[in-house]
Amino acid sequence: MSSQIKVRGFHIDVYQHVNNGRYMEFLEEARWEFMDHTGFAEKIAALGLSMVVVNTNINYRRPAVIHDVLDLGIRVAKIGSKSAVFEQTVTRQKDGATEMVVDATVTFCVMDPVAEKAVPLEGEIRTILEQVAEEAGA
Repeated sequence: MSSQIKVRGFHIDVYQHVNNGRYMEFLEEARWEFMDHTGFAEKIAALGLSMVVVNTNINYRRPAVIHDVLDLGIRVAKIGSKSAVFEQTVTRQKDGATEMVVDATVTFCVMDPVAEKAVPLEGEIRTILEQVAEEAGA
């Protein structure tokens, strides 16, 4: 699944390209779009649980500049026993070709907020994750 964001002046740093820290916001925007589209957050919250990011790895491939329209891609790449992984991309169109700006992996777990511990991704939780992954085009 994907969404778009246009690079604005407040995304730009002194070097006239998107500041590296802004990509964290862009990736989070894509995850919220994913949750809105699939209902993932509501489905997990209905079980009294929440999703938390536990690791983010970002590869910066090329700079994005003001007025670029960026495509924010996201998919569930892996569902493990206690965590799952989103693969996320930020691309742009330039001279008729798609250019990779950033690619990232974001590992998350489903947490019991009372116990403050990750819960196993099994049973109903795993079913929800598999359904939203399929719905979002994983």
